[in-house]
Amino acid sequence: MPETTLELQLKTLPNAPGVYQYYDEEGTILYVGKAKNLKKRVSSYFTKTHDNGKTRVLVKKIVSIKHIVVDTETDALLLENNLIKKHQPRYNVMLKDDKSYPWICIKKERFPRVFSTRRVFKDGSEYFGPYTSMKTVSTLLDLIKGLYHLRTCNYVLSEENIEKGKYKVCLEYHLGNCKGACEGLETEAEYQGNITAIKEILKGNFKDSLSQFKVQMKQYANDLKFEEAQKIKEKIDVLENYQAKSTIVNPKISNVDVFSIMSDESYGYVNFLQLSYGSIIRSHTLEIKKKLEETDKELLELAITEIRQRFHSKSKEIYVPFKVDLGDNIKVTIPKLGDKKHILDLSLRNAKYYRMERFKQVKITDPDRHVKRIMAQMKVDLRLSEEPRHIECFDNSNIQGTHPVAACVVFKNGKPSKKDYRHFNIKTVEGPDDFASMEEVVYRRYKRMLDENKSLPQLIIIDGGKGQLSSALKSLDALNLRNKIAIIGIAKRLEELFYPGDPIPLYLDKKSETLKIIQQLRNEAHRFGIEHHRNRRSKTALNTELETIPGIGEKTTVDLLKHFKSVKRVANAKLDELEVVVGVSRAKKIYNYYHTK
Repeated sequence: MPETTLELQLKTLPNAPGVYQYYDEEGTILYVGKAKNLKKRVSSYFTKTHDNGKTRVLVKKIVSIKHIVVDTETDALLLENNLIKKHQPRYNVMLKDDKSYPWICIKKERFPRVFSTRRVFKDGSEYFGPYTSMKTVSTLLDLIKGLYHLRTCNYVLSEENIEKGKYKVCLEYHLGNCKGACEGLETEAEYQGNITAIKEILKGNFKDSLSQFKVQMKQYANDLKFEEAQKIKEKIDVLENYQAKSTIVNPKISNVDVFSIMSDESYGYVNFLQLSYGSIIRSHTLEIKKKLEETDKELLELAITEIRQRFHSKSKEIYVPFKVDLGDNIKVTIPKLGDKKHILDLSLRNAKYYRMERFKQVKITDPDRHVKRIMAQMKVDLRLSEEPRHIECFDNSNIQGTHPVAACVVFKNGKPSKKDYRHFNIKTVEGPDDFASMEEVVYRRYKRMLDENKSLPQLIIIDGGKGQLSSALKSLDALNLRNKIAIIGIAKRLEELFYPGDPIPLYLDKKSETLKIIQQLRNEAHRFGIEHHRNRRSKTALNTELETIPGIGEKTTVDLLKHFKSVKRVANAKLDELEVVVGVSRAKKIYNYYHTK
């Protein structure tokens, strides 16, 4: 049998670094990936058994492969990133947020202007950024304006125009914000000295500007120009105050990029901090949608390449939480302690906060995505074979050993479905026996669901430890539902989760959303059970007083209580008062019962 085009392509792949592209029968690009060794990486898709369903579907759709050989792994990373952004293949991760970011421009002209912009032109001007927040840009421009007198006009300040007296000073000059370069009141050399200092500040280096101002302040003080010295002191205070707010680590740490990652079942969140002279000059978090259960390492490598491209980073060293393959041109450091570890932890904290904020936003704007994420997380945390879209929780209530009842509460898509809640009065068990009661209610619940052909839950939660769980399992066995519905028990004191046949309990993170939903289920079952128990006791109390009277039933009791408000008032009522409510015959029975008594 002749080999297919795909088989031939697989055989002829080179053992070299590069980028591969998968296509379907219609010629649509499905997936772009990078590899240290193209032959090994691509072949693994067709020889391995994939656990992930999406990966299996992807492999079935592939009919042809194209590849591009590159010199290094770094080139492969860059090419992969660019191809993903260009083609946006269905099975590749989605890099969110590709908006334009603000820059600070130092215009190429005599007496350069300094301003913010979102457009970069190749006109010889210098651009610093991009910045992730316009607030950061505004803060820096306000700082620069307070320290240096720069022009804001767009006059063409050529020597010829100034000599001819073409321009006149404006209000900014009279306010003291500009030194009047347009009339030749400021030399180009003096102005360029300020621009040089501004460039250093934008790079995060405050040391030179502070030294220069301190020399000027001393000079003015020596010359007895105390007003000018005070003005310089105020500038020093402004600069030191800004530096104190921005410097958070060792000032020796400079020209370094820091990356950390936080991920869940559906998304990855990569935080980026850029450091210069110990100051954070840039911070950004990138959200990545997973497609094929990509590892944190794969996501981080892709994100680092994308972020460094997006923000034009030239840093030669990066700090990361684990080893990544980025080629030989970048020094990769994995901090273990000290200032470097501190800044990596700060980056991770930023990623966590961003993730929490996104959860809050998505819960409001996209509830379906929120539910999918919660369900996917619960499936993993509880080691389930399918998402627990329908959960039922059982709890027994037999306070003081009387009126044993049970409650079943139902959650659908992580939220209470109150119309599906059910009470159970224990029928076959004498006395307070939690184990036997649990066995009875679980059997009754699912026997009825089977008889009525209703859809069964994906997960049953039993409020109690191993004993209650074993009792519930007996009922599932009797109904032939064992292994068809996942079932776990939760012990009250330590929040231990017990599984059938496993003596060692599972402990979830106390802050995990999965545990919070289980606790909510357990608390709701407890509340619902106690409410029913209280109602039964109240009803029994009424029965002993009124319904024990011969000829008086439930409806008459309700009518009497609605009118007289209490049993005591019924007992003390006159005969004619009773007749108005329940008629002559019943009134005599009630009146005689209490007065004879």
